[in-house]
Amino acid sequence: MSPLFDFTDYGALVSLVSSSLIAGALLGVVGGLVGVFVMARDLPFAVHGISELSFAGAAGALLVGADVVTGSIVGSLIAALLIGLLGSRARERNSVIGVLMPFGLGLGILFLALYPGRSANRFGLLTGQVVSVDTPQVVALSAVALVVLAALLLVWRPLLFASVDEDVATARGVPVRTLSLVFMVLLALTVSIAVQTVGALLVLALLVTPAAAALRVASDPLVVSLLSMAFAVVSIVGGILLALGAAIPISPYVTTISFAIYLVCRGIGHRRRRIRTADVGSRP
Repeated sequence: MSPLFDFTDYGALVSLVSSSLIAGALLGVVGGLVGVFVMARDLPFAVHGISELSFAGAAGALLVGADVVTGSIVGSLIAALLIGLLGSRARERNSVIGVLMPFGLGLGILFLALYPGRSANRFGLLTGQVVSVDTPQVVALSAVALVVLAALLLVWRPLLFASVDEDVATARGVPVRTLSLVFMVLLALTVSIAVQTVGALLVLALLVTPAAAALRVASDPLVVSLLSMAFAVVSIVGGILLALGAAIPISPYVTTISFAIYLVCRGIGHRRRRIRTADVGSRP
């Protein structure tokens, strides 16, 4: 039986994927930051819905021989615009996502079934393949991540205001509807590059879990954002480094590290609440 890990010539392997590590770290920063708004706007379900259409777009591009990253971006944007335009309210949005998810997954599976190439390429779209991403794809992923990061920094304050209290933001003249669509586009771009890393099935581990963990130990928006980005970077870079010495895809490592961080943060948050409750109860 072959060992689960084999770190023979590990240093040489790390040097070969240095560009992937840089792209992964950048994706962790963007994913962690976007995840804060995903949680604030109650959009975890939307992340999964967009990932299914992103998967379908990538699979379609793989079938016709087009660029997989471009196909993933197109699929994500279509899903985000449909969700943003058709689901103005939470109930409507969830209904739209519930319709899109099985359609996108079914369409993607159809494209993969028709694809005559290597099975590793098909499997990678579902489970991630960042260690085999070539240089042009790394450049494309990095460029998209930088665009999303720059756009988020530009709309940070009004988007945060609209995410925390939409009614008050509307009363103050904040273009809530426009900001919502802008964020859905940014979310779509982030999902499309995350799918290339952790796969369509496990993208929530990068865009939801780090932010959920950060919210367990902090409440200040800036602190939550910094923690979420740090957790996401540790998850994806750690996942890449572990995957180099193993024969299985990267996604199980990314999701395990991310979940472990969440459990630790949840434990810390629970302990803090107990201490505060005890302090209040001991006061005269």
